[in-house]
Amino acid sequence: MSLSLENVRVYTQSAIRIEGARGTVVYLDPFSLTDAEAAHDADYVLITHAHYDHLSPEDYARVAGEKTVVVAPASMAGEVAGLGAAATHLMAAGEKIELPGLTVEAVPAYNVEPERLAMHPQANGWLGYVLTLDGEPTRYYVSGDTDQNPDNESVRCDVALVPIGGTYTCDPRQAAAFVNALRPAAVVPTHYGSIVGTYADFDAFAAAVDPAIAVVRKLER
Repeated sequence: MSLSLENVRVYTQSAIRIEGARGTVVYLDPFSLTDAEAAHDADYVLITHAHYDHLSPEDYARVAGEKTVVVAPASMAGEVAGLGAAATHLMAAGEKIELPGLTVEAVPAYNVEPERLAMHPQANGWLGYVLTLDGEPTRYYVSGDTDQNPDNESVRCDVALVPIGGTYTCDPRQAAAFVNALRPAAVVPTHYGSIVGTYADFDAFAAAVDPAIAVVRKLER
């Protein structure tokens, strides 16, 4: 696995693009994309939850093509029905699906900090995902909007993409503790520098991550 992660891009908030070795393209939570980023090259679009900065029909349309397949929480069947995907797969926590070029494992995503309990309740059934692409062994964990919780703190992954901006999710210190529990080879922080959090949060996060874990900056605007 290359720690430069040239196949991974993070746009605004938690909008992520990952490309597999044989060209499979996966977007997660596309949001606030520019015209230059409207590639219409998505084989798959994965949605973690229903908030506007994660489920954006306008930005879905910017990355989707005629054959794009959507993966989303089962609790969001109504919200994603209008996207016009070629197919939709609805998942619940703990499930795993095998798709052409993509394997997806669903992980619960929810808050446990008292001040955030109403923002991403466990009862909503919202998700993070562990992905493998094109038969390669690298496991990418995209956590969605979450705190470290009993359901996600032992996820097995090589690359973790986790939020650090605070308010709605982990702050830099909490996110670092989460990553240190996961022990990936590399981590890419997300969900800072726009709606919540600042670009300075990257430095605070990186300083608190175990030095054995590579911290890779991908979110730039």
